[in-house]
Amino acid sequence: MKMYIGTDHAGFALKETIKAYMAELGHDVEDKGALVHTDGDDYPTYLLNRSSDLVAAEPGSFGIIFGHSGQGEAMCANRQIGVRAALYYGGSLDIVRLSREHNDANILSLGAHFLDDATAKEAVALFLATPFSGEERHARRIAQF
Repeated sequence: MKMYIGTDHAGFALKETIKAYMAELGHDVEDKGALVHTDGDDYPTYLLNRSSDLVAAEPGSFGIIFGHSGQGEAMCANRQIGVRAALYYGGSLDIVRLSREHNDANILSLGAHFLDDATAKEAVALFLATPFSGEERHARRIAQF
């Protein structure tokens, strides 16, 4: 599966961990940056206008983005047509599953400050393994935006 990843300084370490993990799982991973850790860089630099690269160009591809909370990163990503970014920063993994089953999310935004490596890996694995349900009510709602 084609995977795109991106982050700023706040999610850099977790991005590197997840990049290696996804490669171990056999995914084709393209790192959209930051490619080096630079304190104080700005997440829109790596996400605005690159978020569409993450998924819109290749239906069936997925993205994982990282930030301190993941919130701003999800907001940036969701500005792009065709992007449906879901946020996860801990707690029940049901939100990750439901984001795929009900919302056909194609990007997972992870709040690196709130997740340990094991939980982040679990969230990514669940996100990638969960298919969109295809139920008419969910498809109808997605088509409205």
